[in-house]
Parts: sequence; C-alpha cells; structure tokens
Amino acid sequence: MAERVAIVAAAQTKYHPDRSDVTEGELAYEAIEKVLQETGLTYADDGTGIDSSVTCSQDFWDGRTMSNLNIISYDGSHLSCEDKIAEDSTNAVYCAFGQILSGQHDIVLVVSHCKESQAEKSIIENAAFDPIFMRLLGFDFLTANALQATRYMYKYGVTAEQFAKVAVKNRGNAKNNPFAQEPMDITVGDVLRSKMLVDPIRLLDTKPTSDGACAMILAREEKARKLTAKPVWISGVSNCYETHYLGDRDLADCDALVSAARRAYDMAGITDPLREIDVAEISEEYSYQELLWMEGLGFCGRGEAGKLIDAGVTQMGGQLPVNPSGGMLSGNPTVVAGMARVAEAAQQLRGEAGDRQVPGAGVALTHGVTGFCGQHQCVVVLSNK
Repeated sequence: MAERVAIVAAAQTKYHPDRSDVTEGELAYEAIEKVLQETGLTYADDGTGIDSSVTCSQDFWDGRTMSNLNIISYDGSHLSCEDKIAEDSTNAVYCAFGQILSGQHDIVLVVSHCKESQAEKSIIENAAFDPIFMRLLGFDFLTANALQATRYMYKYGVTAEQFAKVAVKNRGNAKNNPFAQEPMDITVGDVLRSKMLVDPIRLLDTKPTSDGACAMILAREEKARKLTAKPVWISGVSNCYETHYLGDRDLADCDALVSAARRAYDMAGITDPLREIDVAEISEEYSYQELLWMEGLGFCGRGEAGKLIDAGVTQMGGQLPVNPSGGMLSGNPTVVAGMARVAEAAQQLRGEAGDRQVPGAGVALTHGVTGFCGQHQCVVVLSNK
C-alpha cells in the first residue's frame, strides 16, 4: 500500500427493540451526526471534505427496493458519489477502504442501519434460500443454524453448556456498554432452562430483535492525521463466500472464514492470531457461532474453541477477550452488526472503551457474517500503530 487508510471517527446509536418513533433516515442520522460533529467535516469534492459515501442496508428489512434511497438525504450524498452494500456492513467498510486505496476518494462516510422491529424475521430469512428446493421447506436462519449447531456438537463434542458460557460472558460484558440493548446477569443454568426454540438453540442463545445504526469516517493517511490524533489503521481485510446449498458443505466447519482470515492476516502480517491479537469482536447471532467462528479465525484448532471458553481465555482479563462489547447477543441488528464490531474495536484501540476497555489493546480483529450458517464471511484487522 502506498498510503494507509484509517478510521478517524465512529459512532453508534443505542440499540433498542423498537424505534418506530423514527424513520430509517432519522435513525441513521443519529449516528451520522456524531461523526460529522467529531470531525467537523461536510461534503466537498475539492479535497477539503467527504467526497463519497457507502451505505449498508437491506431491501427486505426496509420493505422497499433500493433501500439506500431512504437515507441519501440524511447522509448528504444526494447528487454526489454513493455506493450501496447489502447485508453485512463489514463489507461496507471494506468497500470504503477500497475506494480510498484506489485513489478515487480521500474521505468516505460509511453508514449502516436496520429496523428489525418492522418486519417478520422468519419470512425475510426464508427468502435467502433456494426458491425451488429449499424455500418451500420453510427454512429460516434459526432452523438452518440449529442444524449447524447440532452437526458441530456431533462432530467435535462441543456442548450446550459451552454455548451457554458464551451467552453468559457476552451479556455480562454488555453491562459495561452504554449502547447494548440487553445487558444481563445470567448463569449457565439460566441459559439451559430458557425456552427451547429449535434444538439445541434456546432463547438465551439468540440475539434479540433490534433497531439501530452505525456510522464512521475513513480517510487516507495524510488526511487522517489531520482529522484525528488517534487514527485506527485498517491493516488487513478480506472476505469469502461459501457454497449456497446446506448439503454442499460440512456445517461443522467454516472454510470461507478460514480463507478470509488467512488473507486478512497475510495483509496485516499476522502469523499467530491468538498471540498477536489483543481483542476480538465477532458477530455471533447465536451463542454456538462465537466458538465456531473462533476456530475459523485460527484462534485454536477445529473443535477446540470449547476448551478456550472453559479456560476463560476469552473472558475480560483473559489472553484474548472476545466481544467485550457484549456482541450481537446483547442486541445489534443484522446488517449493522458488522460495523458495530468495527466501531467497538476502534474504540478499544483508541483507549476510549470505558469500563469495557482491554488494557493496552493495539491490534484488534473484527468479523462480520451474512446468510444462514455463515455463508459469507468478512474479516477486518485493525491497528493503532
């Protein structure tokens, strides 16, 4: 890279089960306004301000085609350069990163929004499946992911108790996160006694319905150093897409994540992720996913993540704290969750994470996922040096 790219500002809304009091654009602007105020930037094509925006939304959740049109007047990109990413917003950060590295833009605003409260989750997710062979079976992400969790347990001997420990850890961490929707003091027993949704996934193994938005500003190195005293550098990034049909891969493994992580680590110069990464923010809509994704990210061998949660490695104060924010389990909407991971990691690397701060954090791993059973995986590595 001739010149590096940095996150110079990031902001989130408070996540909430129902934001019917605002439109999608108004919700997004709650986050946009914060990053504009922090940097003092406005739109400008003369090199003095934001010269592009990347938005992330999903037509099905917004109930209209071209869902980005809901917020163009709020993000300031009307009659300017604007790109839209659908599904996981980690890819929107990736897109903005590419725009700047290409030399086409210097400063890019990235924003994601989603209001899960205004739609029926199961119906929306069913549309992701093949319309001829699978959609008619009534699949949604919960039922498909229950198959994955079952296969993961069968192949590697991971237990429901280990899944529950993830839920306990993350909801407990969320007590220190002012943006979290559902901070909780719960026990493994509470999780295992909660309502069974689809075996082996229980109510407290899942994230809640959530509304919210996230925004950030990326800039090339010269501009970044003028905009903030604490730039957070994007040192590695990659993504990868799995096969579409559930039966075409072993659901107990996550080869797309392995591939994406390997390329991101190569770019960032990381050879031993468990030792070299100080904090990780992983997208885990279901508790089992944090363990499975940890294996795909190379923090341990396949089938060994349960041992890490048992040993306290991923707790606050452990060797590699995972999801000090509370993660998706504590309340992030799909679509926004990936950017929320990046925003949380950026706060960690700036030393601004408050009571959830990991002392001395210098390198962070962030992760986003799209689709059932981890179809599409994206990895972003951040550094403060």
